[in-house]
Amino acid sequence: MSDTLMFKGTMPDGRSVRVRAGQALKAAAAFWFAVMVAGQAIFVAYIASFYGGAVAAGDWMRFNKVLPVGYVPGDRVGNAALAAHLAIAALVTLAGPLQLIPALRARFPAFHRWNGRVYVTVAVVTAIAGAYMVWTRNAAGDMTQHWGTTLDAVLIMLCAVLAVRHARARRLDLHRRWALRLFLVVSGSWFFRVGLLFWLLVNGGPVGFDPKTFTGPALNLLVFGESLLPLTLLELYLRARAGGGARKLAAAAGLTLLTLAMGVGIVGASMAMWLPHISFLP
Repeated sequence: MSDTLMFKGTMPDGRSVRVRAGQALKAAAAFWFAVMVAGQAIFVAYIASFYGGAVAAGDWMRFNKVLPVGYVPGDRVGNAALAAHLAIAALVTLAGPLQLIPALRARFPAFHRWNGRVYVTVAVVTAIAGAYMVWTRNAAGDMTQHWGTTLDAVLIMLCAVLAVRHARARRLDLHRRWALRLFLVVSGSWFFRVGLLFWLLVNGGPVGFDPKTFTGPALNLLVFGESLLPLTLLELYLRARAGGGARKLAAAAGLTLLTLAMGVGIVGASMAMWLPHISFLP
């Protein structure tokens, strides 16, 4: 009898399995967030060092070393849009993760509100500036890529409006969901770079697109995937979080694998595009 009771006592019941599955999903989400923030921090350092250094030195033509259509002499509106897009991209990349830290939100609610207002405003401005440059400056890529970038800009504005609307109505659960969606679509161009380098590393070079013209089906899928794929994965995560233990465990495993893939892309993008241009590194 004692052996039987001991055996039963060591068997996890359904509730404990759900709890552990929930903890696994929470840990996987924290792992994803930490890797993404680290990758975005390198991206911000690159923007501040390379573009900020060029502006400080008065060498605007330096932009053209890394941008297909960078500084254009005489194009005041386009150059202003580019400068705003780059400066705000750094700001919004820094402000976004701060909005998603529960402890910071709970302890400093006033900061959360004001940082959120700044974040939403600059996100919308950079979306408009980015869409303007795509359609007026002969940006790299074909029409399909232009439409993919425009879709991301539209999604940024839509998510921003809905996040603010639910916050004002005190529908906090819906507000947080739309804030998460906003964070993901604002990070669209970052996802594109990370996804591109992951694709190049996995395939050992450019497959599915022409690197000279920067066109091809792989890039067309990637430019739409930069916003639609993260949004889809977020919905699956939210459903798994509200589901049973098996669904949570499957989501935790899938999220961990995706985070590892994202980490590969971050390392590739850092080595190929960002770190070589960060001049204040020792």
